[in-house]
This record gives sequence, C-alpha cells and structure tokens, in this order.
Amino acid sequence: MSLVIAGERSGVGKTTVTLTLLASLRRRDRLVQSFKVGPDYIDPMFHQHVTGRACRNLDPVLTSEAYVQQCFALHSQLSEYALVEGVMGLFDGIGHGAWGTCTERSRSMGHGQDKQKLTDFASTAHIARLLALPVVLVIDCSRLSGSVAAIAHGYCSFDPRIKIAGVVLNRVGSDRHLSLLKDSLEPLQLPILGVLRRQDNITIPDRHLGLVPTAELPELNAIIDRLADLGDTCFDWQRLLPLLKSEPLPYSPLSPTLREAKATSPSSSVRIAVARDRAFNFYYQDNLDLLQQLGAELVFWSPLEDAGIPKDVQGMYFGGGFPEVFAQQLAENNSVRDAVKTAILNGMPTIAECGGLMYLSEQIIDFESKSWSMVGVLPTSAVMGGRLTLGYRRAVALQDNLLVKANTTVYGHEFHRSHLTLTPTEPLFETSRYDCEENMGCEGWGLPANVHASYVHLHWGESGEIPQQFLKECLKVAYSTTSI
Repeated sequence: MSLVIAGERSGVGKTTVTLTLLASLRRRDRLVQSFKVGPDYIDPMFHQHVTGRACRNLDPVLTSEAYVQQCFALHSQLSEYALVEGVMGLFDGIGHGAWGTCTERSRSMGHGQDKQKLTDFASTAHIARLLALPVVLVIDCSRLSGSVAAIAHGYCSFDPRIKIAGVVLNRVGSDRHLSLLKDSLEPLQLPILGVLRRQDNITIPDRHLGLVPTAELPELNAIIDRLADLGDTCFDWQRLLPLLKSEPLPYSPLSPTLREAKATSPSSSVRIAVARDRAFNFYYQDNLDLLQQLGAELVFWSPLEDAGIPKDVQGMYFGGGFPEVFAQQLAENNSVRDAVKTAILNGMPTIAECGGLMYLSEQIIDFESKSWSMVGVLPTSAVMGGRLTLGYRRAVALQDNLLVKANTTVYGHEFHRSHLTLTPTEPLFETSRYDCEENMGCEGWGLPANVHASYVHLHWGESGEIPQQFLKECLKVAYSTTSI
C-alpha cells in the first residue's frame, strides 16, 4: 500500500500538496520514500530536499512497465511510508493509436506489447494500475463551487480500475467557499482528505523550464517549514496514514540484463567525474546507481566553482541543467574549460546530455543575446530562444558510438529552449516522436569518438549495456597515460 497524488489537470497544485505531505511526515520523523511519474528532474529535487532520500522516477516510456514495478517494490520497502506524485492530469498519457508497427522494437527494449493498446500509457492512472495503488485527486477549487462534484464524479467513474481514495481541495478561498464545496461533494460520499486554503506566503519561483532548482533557493528551508505547518493542520491524517503505509513487496534486486552486465564488468575500479552544481544537476539517480553497481566510483565536482577536474578520473559525465543561467561564471572559469577540453581531446570518454552538450559547444548565447565562451569541443553554438522543444523520442543510432551500437533503438526525452547553430555532419541518432512516426530529424555529436553529446536525456533503466559500454571505454583510459 502507498498513495498516488494526482491532479485533475496540470497546474492544480500536485507538487505543493506532495511537498506538504512529505514535509509534515518528516517533521514527525517518519521515514518516507517518494516517487515521481514521468521524466521530470526538478520536482524530484524538492522531494529529496524534504525527505533526505533520492526520489525515483517511474516512467514506462524511458524504461518499461516491469521496471516501474521493480523500482517501486525495491525502494518503497526501505521506508515506512511511500508517496507517488503524478504528472499532468490523471489520465493524460501517450496514445499509441497511430503507431502500430513498433511491437518488435518495443519488446526488444523491455516494453510490453500491451503498450500499443493503451491510450493513457505513462499517465498517472497507468502507474496507479501497474502498482495497484489508490489515488488522491487534487482539485483546484479557486474558480469552482457546485461544479466540483461533477469533476470528482467524472474522475471516479471514468476508469473503474482506478480507486479514488478521496480528494484534496486546493486553493479554497473562505469558510463559505468550503461549505459550498462540501455540500456539493456530500452525495458522492467521497472522503475529503485535505483542504488547503489560498497561500500567499508559500511560493516557489519558476522560470523557463519549470521550478527553480533547490540549489538556487536559499529561502527553501523556510518554505518547507511553512509547508510542514500547513500539513500538520490541513490533512485528515487518521485516514491518510494507513494509505501511505509502505508494505514489503517482492522484487528482484537486479534485472537479468544488469546481472549479466555486472558479471562481465571489469574488476578494476573506474573513477567518473560527475559535474553536479547549480549549472548541472539533471541526473536520474538510477543512472548513477547503475554506474556504482557496475563498479564505478563517482567523484562529484563543480565546473562553476572548482579550479580543475578531479584528479585520477577516467571518464566524465555532464548532465543537463541550466548552464545558460550561469554562462558568465562558466565562461570565466578558464582553467576548468581548458582542462575539460584537453581531457576530451586526449581521449577521455565523456557523456554530455542537453546542458552538458551546450557546455561542450563553442558558445552559449543567452536570452539577452550575450555570447559566452564554453569548452569548444563541438563546432557549434547553443542559442537560447522562446521555443520549447519537449517530448519523448525514439532514437535509432546511426553509428557505433560511446554508448550504443549502430541500429540500436533507445527511448529518451527532450526538454530545452536552446538550439544549435550547426548540426553534426555525422549525427548519433535519427529521432522520431515516441507516439507516432513523425520524424524529428537527426541529432547528437559523436566526434571526437570518445564523446556522446545529445539533447536526448536517457534513463538507463534495467538495461546495463549503456553504462557497461561507457565503463569499458573508461577502463581503456585507466590503462593509459591520459588519466587526469
């Protein structure tokens, strides 16, 4: 047993409700594990800040249905309580009606055939069904009174496989407003598990890719304290605590693929420099775990603050983030930029996703059209703009590269407001939309051959081949003179 926090649509306050629950549980010294449906990086940062435990993404597009179940079973049993934050509206997912030719490819990546039949695949409802969890529906009541009952009734009856345990009424304006809402819901006999009044003193700032990450919010602890205060009084804890209680579930510690990869992994230790600071912080914890499970030592460092790359490393990993926000500081750290460039040109295996790709380019041109020099390994510049590139991708490797072999299909996610001034002459991938055959073009840089630079974020999931291939290349550096 655990609980899913879902919204009737985007923007109703799922994250606020989730953080309020988590903050109040932690104030009670409860050990709680959180999960996030979908590919998002930023909401999990807030979860982790509150709980002290890495939030886990549950995304059957990037991984598989089986992996979602395995991940939840493994991590929920390590805590007293477990909570899953949904994505968008409860039933908003990825339809498959237009794409009926990919069954064989999906199966080869660990995706089941039933995926083709689900119009709400990867939705919050899909995850709730996979995990057999009850749902609490968050409703934005700021412009509702009697209509709240129609909304709640519709969500309760739309899919009988989904158990709606109750509702949380958010942005309630007054006692009179609350009375109207309760009167409307009473015939449904649907429990009201929480009431959150309009909060003017609890605001988490956002910008062009969503919420501002936790590392940039010095006032965050004060906000979390206010959320905990709110949570102590706004929820029906007698009803909620039994729903949140985490019970042990059967799980396999390692997937068969990962067990095989681990069995064939080199015994020699490989040290990987992982860039993690305010500019680079988009990482799936499962990816980092896989590297460690395969024998790697992760060395975290800051391209913003440090004077150089960590010593004695054989590989580098630059995740996504907001290098455009810190472009001036990155540009002014000449010693690090030079060291990164020298290491790559000397053959250092390097993964650079999205923000990492931008950092390896010649320049970042920010929203104010100011140019900032970057590492300069890739002969292109990243230009910030208003257009958002967003969505799941099916990517087929066009050549053998640092992470995958030619013709391998991987599934990833793009989320950025930059574009490159030049496209690669020998791209890594041909990409298409995940839910149909619409071609999205070729992308990704694999020159030098020891670089994997792409806008597509990958969750390595239950597949050990990608990190294993990366570590094999890093091991070659360990036996050479190019280790830094």
